[in-house]
Amino acid sequence: MDETIYPQGSTALLCVDPYNDFLAEDGKMWPALSEVSKAVDLHANLIKIRAAVREAGHPIFILPHHRHRAGDFEGWAHLTPFQAAAHDHQMFAEGSRGGDWYEGFGPDHGDIVVKEHWGASSFANTDLDVQLRQRGITHVIFIGAIANTCTEASARYAAELGYHVTLVRDATAALSPDALHAAHEINGPTYAHAILTTAEVVGKLRSRA
Repeated sequence: MDETIYPQGSTALLCVDPYNDFLAEDGKMWPALSEVSKAVDLHANLIKIRAAVREAGHPIFILPHHRHRAGDFEGWAHLTPFQAAAHDHQMFAEGSRGGDWYEGFGPDHGDIVVKEHWGASSFANTDLDVQLRQRGITHVIFIGAIANTCTEASARYAAELGYHVTLVRDATAALSPDALHAAHEINGPTYAHAILTTAEVVGKLRSRA
């Protein structure tokens, strides 16, 4: 039985990359993410957990990936494979539909949008840590995509910085069932304090609301 609690005033939901290119049917990455997304009922679970967080009075932080523009990486010496591929395909391109928030998942009700991350981690070279600490946040719940890239890198970084980290198994997606399994069954247990389902998180949030 997981004994995690989400203290009032120091818990936040962190939503990674809620862009059309990941979540919309015409998004550039949807064909690759759709199998796992449908299998875990991603969209419905994202709605449920966001609603429960708002009901409990916890803040929501949106952790956006860099919106690509032509020439972004000119002069860069060491692009990661993911950065190079994202740039080639102009993922989340600035001014494009793919770079817009998926309907209902953008900032609302005073949500905090942190600076865009250039790599996988939403902490590296952004204001996320200071934004959390200034608001007294100690417990962070991660949702969004992709489970074994940006979400995992951000959650690992959070653990290194001393936050209590929750991963939500069915409020994220990956490019394959094996990748999702690796994120939650192999890698996650090495750093995350809790790895729960949406129903489990919602139950805990409502019991404390």
